[in-house]
Amino acid sequence: MPKIRAEKKSRVHKDVARQGIMFNKDFGQHILKNPMVITAMIQKSGLRPTDTVLEIGPGTGNMTVQLLEQVKKVIACEIDTRLVAELQKRVQGTHLKPKLEILVGDVLKMELPNFNICVANIPYQISSPLVFKLLHRPFFRCAVLMLQKEFAQRLVAKAGDKLYCRLSVNTQLLAVNTQLLARVDMLMNVGKNNFRPPPKVESAVVRIEPRNPPPPIVYAEWDGLTRIAFTRKNKTLGSAFKQTSVIAALEKNYKVHCSLNNLEIPDDFHMKEKIEEVITKADASEKRARTMDLDDFMTLLHAFNSEGIHFS
Repeated sequence: MPKIRAEKKSRVHKDVARQGIMFNKDFGQHILKNPMVITAMIQKSGLRPTDTVLEIGPGTGNMTVQLLEQVKKVIACEIDTRLVAELQKRVQGTHLKPKLEILVGDVLKMELPNFNICVANIPYQISSPLVFKLLHRPFFRCAVLMLQKEFAQRLVAKAGDKLYCRLSVNTQLLAVNTQLLARVDMLMNVGKNNFRPPPKVESAVVRIEPRNPPPPIVYAEWDGLTRIAFTRKNKTLGSAFKQTSVIAALEKNYKVHCSLNNLEIPDDFHMKEKIEEVITKADASEKRARTMDLDDFMTLLHAFNSEGIHFS
């Protein structure tokens, strides 16, 4: 048995060596090698000749070259200088070179440039912060992203669905917040063998289209409300808002609100009772986060805010 594993490992190393590049696991590098998947992602992005495309994680440039043939400009963000050199080599001496701009570094730490479309096969460990970052920048038309399949399924899950739950607190909150700020559609599933080296998980491609104009709410308020609700997603809201830490935080915010607006707080005021009153009036005491849709959350947020209770 050990001999079989050794032979398999040897074949993998020979294949990688033939490409001249050893892929870095720390960067989550899995190069998309299937040209049909690449073509499908590009077609689903609805490119126009006048577009500027942001590509995150271009790798060896399999997708980049196709993008360059169809648009005005491609801005490629790559953290690995070896792959940057490979990408530069592919366009050197061609008509595509003037259309390519390469930003070297961690995309999460840089200011995103202006772009119309984002197309990316991104490292899965940065999926959540990257989607969050994309949704909080100037308007763009859409993003077509390769994601871990389970993460993608949670982004598109609707209230009441089995997968409308937490992969982690941040992922589920991101799923709700993403659907608030954008329309999210599952485009296709992509098997492990479409990558080199194959990842341990299945993949999927989603299309994220920002809502324009964005909903008329303060995002920090929305984020604060959903964070409390999804901490106990299977509990009723009446139960979730009885937590001592939640009551204390909202009471602090309420006192700041009253101070700023010269409102007097009665001597017999109790924050716990105030919260219960708001939830009851909003007919939300028995509701659970896992079954609430966006309109439910916005109605509840308005009920709290109209009573001077804020989440940020």
